[in-house]
Amino acid sequence: MTAGSIQNRETFLNNVAKHLGRERIYGDVVKPEWQHQPQWKVMDTFSQDDLLEVMKIQCTKIHTDLVETDVDNLSTALADVVEQYGSKSIVSWDDFRFKEYGLDSYLNREDAPFSFHEWNSDAGRKNIDLAEQADLGITFSDVTLAESGTVVLFSDEGKGRAVSLLPAAYIAIVPKSTIVPRMSQATRLIHEKAENGERFPTCINFISGPSNSADIEMSLVVGVHGPIKATYIVVTDR
Repeated sequence: MTAGSIQNRETFLNNVAKHLGRERIYGDVVKPEWQHQPQWKVMDTFSQDDLLEVMKIQCTKIHTDLVETDVDNLSTALADVVEQYGSKSIVSWDDFRFKEYGLDSYLNREDAPFSFHEWNSDAGRKNIDLAEQADLGITFSDVTLAESGTVVLFSDEGKGRAVSLLPAAYIAIVPKSTIVPRMSQATRLIHEKAENGERFPTCINFISGPSNSADIEMSLVVGVHGPIKATYIVVTDR
């Protein structure tokens, strides 16, 4: 067999069609219009305030702290959580929103009681090494799911996955406008990105609080293979 070649495809597909009781379909696949679409009905009348309340309740179930603030007080809220965690080394995404929300001056100040590294795509492996050694990783949330308390991160150049995975603690800055009811809205947004030909993330991560596992005898263990503490700082957008 030649490497990378496809063998017996037609026979296989013909056999599948036969067992489905129909002829082979050679044209483009047309997505059916489902008669019932309950996935869009859940919390469809909720305001952003209502969704935030749902998210607050869920965060208590996933061992995640939630802090509310506005843009003017965001730096102070972040500083409080950093102090609470006792973080001496911080890593963050290279994300324009840190400057837009006034956080760069806090993270980069000369008298900061912590070392700070912003992801540098030119630094290669060094980014991962620093993230591994960092006490705290900080990113923004691109989409936030109220139902499950999940932040959705669109990784890309300057936005390495290691920032939210390797440090001992994790903070997600959550613009309130990014909160949607559930996974349905997030997947629709991602689908629209693809259809519109927009630059697509290199990786999409769904993070629901600190890492945990109940694989062994259903006993929940928090902090198995990632941050052991997590805080969402929900900020009212500008």
